[in-house]
Amino acid sequence: MLAWPFPRLGVRKVKGAQKARSFVGTRIRALSLGLFLFFTGSTIADRAQLAQVRPRQAEMTDKTSSEHTGATKFIAADTAVAAALPLAIDADGFPPSAAWEKAHPVRFDADWQGKNGDPQRATEVRLLWTSTILYIKFISHYRSITVFSDSESNGRRDQLWDRDVAEVFLQPDPSNQRRYKEFEISPNGLWIDLDIGDDGLQDLNSGLRRRLSIDEPSKTWTAELAIPMNSLLQQFDPHATWRGNFYRVEGPGEPRFYSAWRPTNSPKPDFHVPQRFGYLKFAPANQ
Repeated sequence: MLAWPFPRLGVRKVKGAQKARSFVGTRIRALSLGLFLFFTGSTIADRAQLAQVRPRQAEMTDKTSSEHTGATKFIAADTAVAAALPLAIDADGFPPSAAWEKAHPVRFDADWQGKNGDPQRATEVRLLWTSTILYIKFISHYRSITVFSDSESNGRRDQLWDRDVAEVFLQPDPSNQRRYKEFEISPNGLWIDLDIGDDGLQDLNSGLRRRLSIDEPSKTWTAELAIPMNSLLQQFDPHATWRGNFYRVEGPGEPRFYSAWRPTNSPKPDFHVPQRFGYLKFAPANQ
């Protein structure tokens, strides 16, 4: 019980016990009301202030987390979000620049163990989707470029990973952890697509389309991929959550720079660690 916080009040003698009792009762009720207002007033004011602050804090958090998507909120570090393609494709069959800006970027510059970050080899990835095509854009900062000069007539090149590449591994069905798709693209537009499963790797023949550019002054190369959804799964469901990862390899010989969005944490460079994949979600088409 709290001690009474005010000094004791004297009561003047008045004629008539009833009048004295009435006077004392009035003073006590007044003091009780004063104490109630004293102890609750600050609480009410604090609550009112919190009611004003909390919406502002939420607004700031939402604004930060949805800076690029305008809709996707609270994106976890291990989650990539593909935005619904908001605009018509351009004459080359790829999203225009304004559409890519709607996609939340994924960025990484550390090695496959999440160490030794190198901003001069940083990678940014953005994703857009339609019901028939998954679009992926890599913006790759580089120190040097090493590529193969030979390929099949359509640009496919075996062992492409022995030179500079950007890679994406996609797992539309996470229930089968050992099965996923692999796509690789080089700075000069060579490519390979593979179907990985228990029986090893097979050519995927996905129908992949690509567009490449190199900006030498800024030391970046950009690759845009258009992957048909029907090469990834039978029926695309935008409400499903996939697994996947993004990687880069740079350098003419060992030690090369092997970087990963989600670290595989293998002792030696190894991208084929599906249990370390991140998550891929698809933002609703109306956002």
